[in-house]
Amino acid sequence: MNETMVCVVGNVATQPVFRETAAGPSARFRLAVTQRFWDREKSAWRDGHTNFFTVWANRTLAANVQASVSLGEPLMVRGRLKVRSEQRDGQSWTGADIEASAIGHDLARGTAAFRRTLRGDQASEQVSGQSAGGSARPEPSWETEPADPADGAESSDGAEPSDGAAPTGQAARRRREPALAV
Repeated sequence: MNETMVCVVGNVATQPVFRETAAGPSARFRLAVTQRFWDREKSAWRDGHTNFFTVWANRTLAANVQASVSLGEPLMVRGRLKVRSEQRDGQSWTGADIEASAIGHDLARGTAAFRRTLRGDQASEQVSGQSAGGSARPEPSWETEPADPADGAESSDGAEPSDGAAPTGQAARRRREPALAV
């Protein structure tokens, strides 16, 4: 099937609206996408025309939009473009909708903390402390091992020995790769 898939980057222009419908959760919001260009005469960036899209999200994506998206945040939206025309009060109106398949924050303009959502059966297993493969694996430790107070060969400032001997204790640990605890 021929569909127009688009990927747009812009700012959330309206607070997302979330609804529970018979077909499942649905969310919508407006996204403002402004063209920027370099003005050679003024040697500065200028804003061009702003396009507004109504973004529609369904099911799990809608629930995640409700929990993650707020007014003014920079987003990237991927989905199907649908242009609709209608008559209102004798005037012709044209609007552009995006039926979103993916929505994410624009990390070129800020940071985000990702949290995986759990499905119904996974959530009940998580509460009981077990996953489908047995007990949950702990997150690996990427930090170096803590200094061992039994290593008395280093000075109080943690510097390496000046007599040319091989470094021990904390100085030796700084030179090694971080230990990966599994």
